[in-house]
Amino acid sequence: MRARRERGRAPAAVPSRTHYVAGMPELAFAGLSEQWLLRTCGQLHWNALAASAQLGAPDFYDDEGRKAYAAFTAIRVCEARLEDVSENQRFAIEADVKRIAGARHFGRFRVFTTESAVASVEMMSTFVRREQAGDNRSVCQAMFAGAPPCAAPAAALDLIAQAKRLRANDWMRHGRLDRVAHAAEHVVDYLPCPSLDFNGAHLLYFASFQSMVERAEWHWRSAPQSAPPLLVERDMAFYANANVGDRLTLSFGARHAGHDGLSHWCTVSRAADGVRIADIVTHKRWSHE
Repeated sequence: MRARRERGRAPAAVPSRTHYVAGMPELAFAGLSEQWLLRTCGQLHWNALAASAQLGAPDFYDDEGRKAYAAFTAIRVCEARLEDVSENQRFAIEADVKRIAGARHFGRFRVFTTESAVASVEMMSTFVRREQAGDNRSVCQAMFAGAPPCAAPAAALDLIAQAKRLRANDWMRHGRLDRVAHAAEHVVDYLPCPSLDFNGAHLLYFASFQSMVERAEWHWRSAPQSAPPLLVERDMAFYANANVGDRLTLSFGARHAGHDGLSHWCTVSRAADGVRIADIVTHKRWSHE
């Protein structure tokens, strides 16, 4: 990868740690905000890519000199206990981002307070560009030559394999969710808002997918006056993007509500052409407050 000027060899990446104090921007109804966490880990990931390329900012260009952006292909939030973070509490995020092959990078982010681990976030990224200016439907992989292959950690291989299974529709179980036994049919129409759901690159932001599913889940609940369930794990696989004005269809194909919590699988597609752009599988536990 390169920027506007040629750079020297990148230094070896080492884990970094960033400290925070939980205030209103970092918090949601039940502890640390998942959306804030995803946005923050995303920025830490991009900053690490820039640092590895010896850039002052994440400003990348492909081998043909075209603007390229780091885009996530798969994300997993696991071992989550976001409710353990409360107002004015100190916490930290430890980031470890590695290039695993060509333009692909794997980031692992550990979130913890002084008392306990709060969550683990795993993120797989590649670089993309638009084939046609201003058209997010034309987003494709950007090409970067000369990057030797690197050994991928087991967690990265597992995340890649899970994303492939979701994309190929080749899975039957995900945790306690059985797509046959827990089959469901629930469809939600969603029109992304430019000022809320798109980022500064004018792309539909990866953290907006979590937000869409959360809103749809809440509207679907039979008892909305009760406390919301608490996130345990969420797998997201991303395949394509959408333009401002594109309506999306959120299709819940499986849902299970049991004594141990709530799980569901949601597919996100562009309504106009039916192209599937993401799959999201979510596991939560009930709140007893």
